[in-house]
Amino acid sequence: MNAKNIYWLVKREFWEHRGGFFWAPVITSAVFLVLNLMAIVAGEVTGKFGMHMGTIDLDGHTLEALKLHALDANGMRKVGDALDVVMLSTSGLLGVVFGFVVFFYCLGTLYDDRRDRSFLFWKSLPVSDTSTVVSKVIAATLAAPIIAMLCGLLTGLIMLLMFAFTLSMHGVSVWWLLTLSHPFQLIGFLIGSIPLYLLWALPAVGWLMLCSSWAKSKPFLWAVVIPVALGVIISWFNLLQSAGFRSGWYWREILVRILFSVFPGGWLHDTAAQQLGDNPDHIGNFFTLANSYAVLATPGIWIGAAAGIVMLAGSVWFRRWRDDS
Repeated sequence: MNAKNIYWLVKREFWEHRGGFFWAPVITSAVFLVLNLMAIVAGEVTGKFGMHMGTIDLDGHTLEALKLHALDANGMRKVGDALDVVMLSTSGLLGVVFGFVVFFYCLGTLYDDRRDRSFLFWKSLPVSDTSTVVSKVIAATLAAPIIAMLCGLLTGLIMLLMFAFTLSMHGVSVWWLLTLSHPFQLIGFLIGSIPLYLLWALPAVGWLMLCSSWAKSKPFLWAVVIPVALGVIISWFNLLQSAGFRSGWYWREILVRILFSVFPGGWLHDTAAQQLGDNPDHIGNFFTLANSYAVLATPGIWIGAAAGIVMLAGSVWFRRWRDDS
């Protein structure tokens, strides 16, 4: 594979799928901010915002605005954690949108090339099928997440500024509270988690691209029906009980991974259950790279990544020999 070819192939993916990779997170962020602005305006018109201006509710932590300066170090930490969660909540919303974008991109990218016969043009160029598939994986799992992440953090910061400005109009100065948040730490956490997202998403990316490369029509139905039908058969006949597995293991470790691993953050589920439990006060210390990369110590992520690579190799093979003419 030629690095220069990979670079231009990745740029080609962005040119052809700008609507999903760029405009989808931008428009989602804009709609989210407009809805929050409408809520603020509605609160001002009805007077409800002014009625509650003496209190601030940040992710379940209700604080007396006039007593904010009397907070001790632990109280300030909780406020900073709540502000961080507010900024991350917008990233979570965009993560869902981004997951759908990657899902349908991987499912259609190789199929669309065959359907409109454009793959014949690319095959006439000195570009290997392996380089083409690798460039699509890089575009979906390494390059595109950066745009979604930046949009999420910027949207969260603007939302905090909007509410701080509105409160200041009612004589409640909370601008200094914004200094308790950790935007640069969150940026480092999200950017540092992108390579982990690549490993986590490989089973789903591999399966979706495999279906995209061999299905003659309706790749969505094939991608969903095959694993679901297999799960129903396993559950009905209890085929895994003899091997010591329950049918729920298949749904959780196989079906969920090959269909929903494109949604970021799934690797944090087990870590969250262990560290947070019933004490959400530690949530500010949870979003660290150490917690994210703890999943590398589990065999599941490596087995899934290996299976994804095998399926991507199958995608390369089908792209090379598949001809629907």
